[in-house]
Amino acid sequence: MSLKRLALFMLLLFSIPVMAQIAEEIAEPDFIKTITFRSNTNEGELPILKLNERLILEFDALNANEEDFYYVIEHFNYDWTPSRLMKPEFLDGFDNQRIQNYENSFNTYQIYSHYTLQIPNRQTRLKVTGNYMISIYDDYGELMFSRKFMIYQDLAQVGVAVKRSRDVRYIASKQSVDISVSSLNLRFINPDQTVKTVILQNNNLNTAIFNLKPQYTLGNSLVYKYDTESSFWGGNEYLFFENKDVRSANVGVQFIDLKEIYHSYLFTDVIRADNPYTYNPDINGNFLITALDREDVRIEADYTVVHFSLQHPEITDGDIYIYGNYNNYALNDSNKMEWNSSSGLYEKQMVLK
Repeated sequence: MSLKRLALFMLLLFSIPVMAQIAEEIAEPDFIKTITFRSNTNEGELPILKLNERLILEFDALNANEEDFYYVIEHFNYDWTPSRLMKPEFLDGFDNQRIQNYENSFNTYQIYSHYTLQIPNRQTRLKVTGNYMISIYDDYGELMFSRKFMIYQDLAQVGVAVKRSRDVRYIASKQSVDISVSSLNLRFINPDQTVKTVILQNNNLNTAIFNLKPQYTLGNSLVYKYDTESSFWGGNEYLFFENKDVRSANVGVQFIDLKEIYHSYLFTDVIRADNPYTYNPDINGNFLITALDREDVRIEADYTVVHFSLQHPEITDGDIYIYGNYNNYALNDSNKMEWNSSSGLYEKQMVLK
C-alpha cells in the first residue's frame, strides 16, 4: 500500500452565508507556466502557513511581452463560500497591486519572464486566519488564474493516525484516517456546529474530505474514528522523469531532439493496474525545478516540449490525463492524452520547465 502524505486542519466557525457560491480556482492560459505557490519550502504546494509567515507565488509568462500583472486577495469561510469580512478586516494595506518583481530568462531557447510575489510586502499584509484565494489579472483586467491558500494559528493540538482500511474489501488499497483534537485554551461548545475539519491527501483540495463530525468526546478532546467516511484511496506511486539537463537523456527520458527548442521524448509507460504494488519513493505528485550548470534556475532553466506516451487499449467511456501538482491537479484539455491509432498509444505533448 502506498501511504501518501496527509494533513488535517481545524477551523472554528463563526458565520455561514446561506446558499453562497463555493469558490473555484481558475486554470491558467497556455502562455503562463510553472506556477509555484508555496510557503517556506522549495517545492510548490497548497500553501498552509501560520499567520504572518511568508507566502511566495512564482510563475513564468512565455509571451515575451514583459506584461504587467496584478493580484487581488479574497477571504472565505471554511467551506470556501465568501466570508462576510470586509477587506480592511482581513487585510492591512491594499491589494490590486502590480507584481513589481520580475526578471527575463537568460541564455534559454524559450524566452520568458519570471514573476515573483511575496506576501507580506510593503503594500499588503494579511491580518486574520482562514481560507483565502489570490487571483492574478493582466493589465486589461482579465483574470489569468487563481489559487487557494490557508492561514492558521496554533490554537489546538491535532493527533492523526493513518491506518489500513477497516473494510476488508479495501484493506490493501485504502487508508483510514483517525483524528483527535484537543486544546488547553479552548472549550469546544457544540462542536458539531462550531468545529470544522478538512483532511487533505498530497495537498490536493480536489480529493479533500470536509466537515466530519466528532463521534465522541473524552474530556476536552474530540475523537474521530470513522470506518469509511475518512478513507482515501492509497493509489500507486506517481510516475516521474527528470530533464534537468535538456541537452541529454535523463531519468525517464529516452532521447532528445533540438528543434525550435529542445524536445524530450519519454519512455513509453505501461499500465500497472494488475501488477503487484512496488515501493518506489516519489514526491507525491509534486514537481521541483532543477537544472544542471545553472546558478539561478528561476530564469536559467529552459523549457522543453515533453512527449508523453502510454501503452493502453483505447477506451470509449473515459479519458486519460497527465495528473499532478504541476498544473494544480487540474483535468482539462491541456493535459488530456489523445489516442493515436497509428502508434496504438495514448500521447500528449506539453511544454514544461
